[in-house]
Parts: sequence; C-alpha cells; structure tokens
Amino acid sequence: MSNLLVQNIKHTNNTSAQTIDTSGRTTAVLNNDTTYRSDVGAVTQNMVQGLAKSWVNFNGTGTIATRDSFNISSLNDDGSGKYDFVYTNNMSSQNYAPAICGAYDDNDGSGNTHVDVRRQAPSTNQYSIRGLSFNSSAEGSLSDCQFCYAQIAGDLA
Repeated sequence: MSNLLVQNIKHTNNTSAQTIDTSGRTTAVLNNDTTYRSDVGAVTQNMVQGLAKSWVNFNGTGTIATRDSFNISSLNDDGSGKYDFVYTNNMSSQNYAPAICGAYDDNDGSGNTHVDVRRQAPSTNQYSIRGLSFNSSAEGSLSDCQFCYAQIAGDLA
C-alpha cells in the first residue's frame, strides 16, 4: 500500500481547496461549499447545508435531563411543559427549520398518552418549545413531556 502525504490540496490556480490537520481531518476552505454527487449522479448536494446543526433528546419530567445532544449548551425548564434550549453555536438567522416531537409513557396511569410539542418564536441563540397534553381530562393543556426530541436544520452563524 502507498501513502500520499499532504497538508493542502490545491486547485491549479493555487487556491487551497482542502486542508488536512495533524489528526488527519480534512476541512473544505472555500465558502463551505463542499458538494457531493447524488446516489445516481444526476445532481449535487452541498454537504454543509444538508447536516443537522443541532439536536437534543431529553426527559422533560421532574428534574429535566438531557439523554444526548449536539450543539446544545443548556436545557432549561420554564414550568409545566415549557422548555428552552440554548445553542452552543448560534444560528445565522431566525429562519431555520425545527423538527420537534414528544410523547408520554402512560405506564404511570396519568392518562397522558401523547404530547404535541410546538415551537415558540425562534431566536438565533436558542429555541423554546411547549408540550401540550392530549388526554380526556386535560386536552390541549401544557404538560411535561417524558420523551422530547428536537432537531434543527439551517445555517450556523
């Protein structure tokens, strides 16, 4: 097997297109415009645009707890069914697309079987969600969400 040892890959016009750090990671240098061909090669896709910029999986009951997350610096409990997530790295604008869902396990007999999680007005440094209970006794009321999931697609600052 042969090895090719490089630090930069350059275009013939001498502009650096890829940098390889001492750990072997590669970075696109020009405008985050790394593109890849689709599965059948008919179109190209910008890799940076296609990545999730933030996500979180948490338990919103009792003392809230993050199960796992990416680009979330803190999770705040603002009362029954109210949560705020603060980004580690801000979004470039408020025009991003969240995908949010939640559920409640009814094994405790509470009657909560589904929580509709709705997004509040976004900001560049955080987003807020509200959990709404759907059961026979408190339909549409704010309710803690046992299984909460959120993912953000958009542009980082």
